[in-house]
Amino acid sequence: MDRPALADFLRRRRESLRPEDVGLPAGARRRAPGLRREEVAGLAAMSTDYLTRLEQRRGPQPSEPLLASLARALRLSGDERDHLFRLAGRNPPGPDAGSGFVAPALQRVLDRLDDTPALVLSWLGETLVMNRMAVALLGERSGLRGLARSEVYRWFTEPDAARRLYPQEDRDRQSRAQVASLRVAYGVLGPRSRAGEIVHALQRESPEFAELWRRHEVARRFEDHKVLLHPQVGALELDCQALFTEDQSQCLLVLTAPPRSESAEKLALLGVIGTQELQPDAPASPVRTSPTGVAGEA
Repeated sequence: MDRPALADFLRRRRESLRPEDVGLPAGARRRAPGLRREEVAGLAAMSTDYLTRLEQRRGPQPSEPLLASLARALRLSGDERDHLFRLAGRNPPGPDAGSGFVAPALQRVLDRLDDTPALVLSWLGETLVMNRMAVALLGERSGLRGLARSEVYRWFTEPDAARRLYPQEDRDRQSRAQVASLRVAYGVLGPRSRAGEIVHALQRESPEFAELWRRHEVARRFEDHKVLLHPQVGALELDCQALFTEDQSQCLLVLTAPPRSESAEKLALLGVIGTQELQPDAPASPVRTSPTGVAGEA
């Protein structure tokens, strides 16, 4: 671990960013350039004290998940992220390592989307980051670990939870689409990749998956229109738009409703109530929650 170089890199990257670059309000005039340490720490879900120690050359070696969070908070490119890992004495993650890295271009678009659900997915169906509206609509997914990070894995191993958002009549089509999309990733990454790990695990654990896998269907696309069932506001008819990175490895998914439609009103309601649970026969009141994430390491 190269502490002096790591400290200098973190500080210079932090000072090169402005609040609007990461979706934060500019606020009052700043005495120093760039983001404040507490702002970067908040974006990375770590303690300000720990970031301060890293920038002062006295912090312990960061873990790989923490480095991935820092790379995302500082909007690092792929090359910059790999450089950060090497400075910290860690091996850079491979293309399918599930490190949580988000393509900066997709992150910049996501930062500017606040009033409609949006999330970034890997080609294994892993939710890398999601905005508050996506959390309110879909539930928190970005904190999952292991194979459960993959939506296709959860779809076949936790069907009661994973499929509850979809109408019963649409679930068979969704099952085929999930398998066909995984087949694309498997073909690109190979049997010894994380895609291969997911395939092998599902073949053991889910007869339904095994049967669909044998069909050898291949497709990678998102439906332009879908119906989702929310436990508080009911059915929402949403249009789905996908923006891919150049290598197709990540996708920004944006869900919208036609203006003045019933579904648009339901989305607006979700924007007010957030992720709180509504009690029957009781008035709803907004609840402010604190984001959870990786605590500062000691």
